[in-house]
Amino acid sequence: MSDDRLPDGWMLRPTTAEDARDLLALVHASDMTAIGFADFTLEDVADGLTGPYSEVVVAPNGAVAGWAYLDPGSGGGREFAEVYVHPEGGLPAQRPLLARAVAAARQRGATTIRAASIPSEREWIDSITAAGFGFVKQYARMGVDLPAPVGDPVPGVAVRTATEGDLPQFYEVFDAAFRDTPDYQPGGYQRWRERFVDGHPVRLDEWFVAEVDGRIAGVLQSAESGEGGDEGWVKHLAVLREHRKRGVGRTLLAAAFARYLANGRRRAGLGVDLANPTEAIRLYTGVGMRPVYQANVYEREL
Repeated sequence: MSDDRLPDGWMLRPTTAEDARDLLALVHASDMTAIGFADFTLEDVADGLTGPYSEVVVAPNGAVAGWAYLDPGSGGGREFAEVYVHPEGGLPAQRPLLARAVAAARQRGATTIRAASIPSEREWIDSITAAGFGFVKQYARMGVDLPAPVGDPVPGVAVRTATEGDLPQFYEVFDAAFRDTPDYQPGGYQRWRERFVDGHPVRLDEWFVAEVDGRIAGVLQSAESGEGGDEGWVKHLAVLREHRKRGVGRTLLAAAFARYLANGRRRAGLGVDLANPTEAIRLYTGVGMRPVYQANVYEREL
C-alpha cells in the first residue's frame, strides 16, 4: 500500500448535503488541534460542498475521517485544495485525499494548485511537500475585540450600507481594486453573484460602500458568521487605486466594526495576504487588529 492509497476497510465517496453537520464537527476538531479554536461555520461547509470537487473518507467504524474539496472561489488556471482529517485516527486519509484533489484539479485543466498549512501542522506539511508542493508565501488571520479604536471620521468620505441596486457597481470596484494584487483571478459579475450572493444568507446591512465626491471609491463585503457566531468577518475590502491612503479603507472598517457590535458581535476578523503590494496589513494593524495565527501557502505546478 502506498501513502496515496487508503487502508483496507476505509471508503472514499462524494459528499452530500446530509454530510454538513459531520463535516463541521470534523473541521472543528481539526481546528482545535491546529489553532486552539473553531474557525469554520456551517456556511463555510456549504460553500465547500458547492465546489467542483468534494469527497470524504469514511473509517471502518462509519465515522467521517477526512474531507477534501477544491475551493469554489478558485479557478482561472489555479485551484486551491482544502484537506481536513480528524486528529484522532484520521491521518491515513490525508495523503489519499490530497492526491484526489490534485487529480481533480488536473482534470479541470488547472495549471497550478495551492494548499495552506499552519506552521505547526508537521504531518500536513510533510504530505504537501511530499506531493510536490513548494512554499509560496504567508497569510495572516487577523482579529480585534469590539469596540475597536478605529480613529476619527475622515472628511470627504461618506459610508453607507450597500443596497441590491449597488451590487453591479460594488463588483466593479471590487474587481478593479483586486486586479492590483498578483493572485486575483477575475471571474465576472455573474460568477461573483453565484459565489457570494444568489442563494447565500447575505446580510446587506453588513456590506458597505464608501463614496468620495458622490462616487463609490471603496467597498466592504462581510461574510455571514453562522449559527451562534459572535465575530463579524470582513470577506473583502477593496479601495480603488486613486483613493488609497486617504482614509477610505479605515472609514469602511469603522462602519463595519460599529455594525458588527450593534448586531451583537464581540469580535471582528479577516484574512490578509502578507505579500499584498497594497500593504493592507498596515491598515489592519492601524485599527487595532492583530494576527491570530499565520498560514503558509504552498503551490504545485500541474
